[in-house]
Amino acid sequence: MSPQTLRPPEAPPERAVARHGWAQALVTVLAGLIVMSVVAALGLWAAGATDLPDNAFPRVVAATVVTAVGGTIEVSGGEAGGLADTEAGLTVIPLSVTLAGTLVMAAGFLRPLRHRAVTGAPELAGWAARIAALWAPALIGLSYTARQTFAIPLGDFGDLFGASASAGFTSDTPTTVFFGLLWLAGVLVIALLVSRGAPLPARLLRFQESVRPAAYAMVVLLLSYVALGLVIALVVTVTRGHPAQTLAVVLLGLPNVVWLTFTIGLGATWDGQVEGPFGLPMPHLLDQVMRGSDVSTLNLKSLAEFDGKVWWLVVVNAVLLLIAAFVMAVRSPATIRIWQHAVHMALALALTVLMICLVGDISAHYGLSVLGIGDLGGELSGKLFLRPRLWSTLGFAVLWGLVTGFLGGALAKGVRRRGAVDAGGGREGRVP
Repeated sequence: MSPQTLRPPEAPPERAVARHGWAQALVTVLAGLIVMSVVAALGLWAAGATDLPDNAFPRVVAATVVTAVGGTIEVSGGEAGGLADTEAGLTVIPLSVTLAGTLVMAAGFLRPLRHRAVTGAPELAGWAARIAALWAPALIGLSYTARQTFAIPLGDFGDLFGASASAGFTSDTPTTVFFGLLWLAGVLVIALLVSRGAPLPARLLRFQESVRPAAYAMVVLLLSYVALGLVIALVVTVTRGHPAQTLAVVLLGLPNVVWLTFTIGLGATWDGQVEGPFGLPMPHLLDQVMRGSDVSTLNLKSLAEFDGKVWWLVVVNAVLLLIAAFVMAVRSPATIRIWQHAVHMALALALTVLMICLVGDISAHYGLSVLGIGDLGGELSGKLFLRPRLWSTLGFAVLWGLVTGFLGGALAKGVRRRGAVDAGGGREGRVP
């Protein structure tokens, strides 16, 4: 017997691939923070935020990242001897920044888990806990950075009475940490659901055949709309100009715009209003419909009164939803029946639209009161809001999901999939 025969066997190669210690967690967190900060900074630069007084730009960038991960920014006003008083509030999520951070942190979470079939729940929870343990202090740092106060000039009135007003923003640290960690948990769970190559604990393997194809199809659908919106933004920039304004929308609110139009193409109705100096990060058509002193209805009918081309949204939705349903069916086992594809698609689409409605809700108001007289108008007050009619929107999503899921399942019948029986009685392998 040779010495080589007596040599103990080497450790399996998966262990080297699956390392996920503190160093890897730190890289994941830093990469997510850097990407979100860069995207937010470029978007705010394009929007002209570098002109803010008192070197507030870095703090506004931090506040943008805080809101992107679900944190809370409290807009506050100040008063001077009862003569002047300001009141303000803001609720908006810059989804371009959110999406960038989601993709980077999901990739960092999944990278050490590649090339493995199964993992233990303690191991998976420990890897996620390392990322969360480093993400929490990062959120605290962002929260303390996202604070600024601005003075509001009152003109001749202020000079006469010595009155002044101020407005600023602060971040509520406990709320920011809570929702930031909740956002991280959602990102990691979605990453596990979408990635076919990511290992799951043995007890959860039975759910992957029905959940993972639908989750993957929804992610493909949402990213397809973002990609389509980016192409349209580039075309608009080339043909109509305004590159800085378009870049600001792309880097701060592109998903806000395209996912809103996606729900409208499904038949959804949103109520909204834009009044005063406020503006929404969206095309001029939407702002035009919503601007005024009354609440406006935003749907296919109201938009078509300004531009009949919006009916093409229905066609685009039909094509992309059918592709998503086909992708879901192809990635599902051949044993799944057509009606099950329809149900899976309906549930997945309803949950996706619910997410869009929750993160797409926007509200802001600003008001200045002098000597107890409020709503002075002009540049001194304004409000905007945008919110969906939730139940009817979800109803349309379920209907579209059932129809496209059925058609996608029928189209996939001719495609060889996992579990399909070939002519020789054997079973086909996994679809690449």
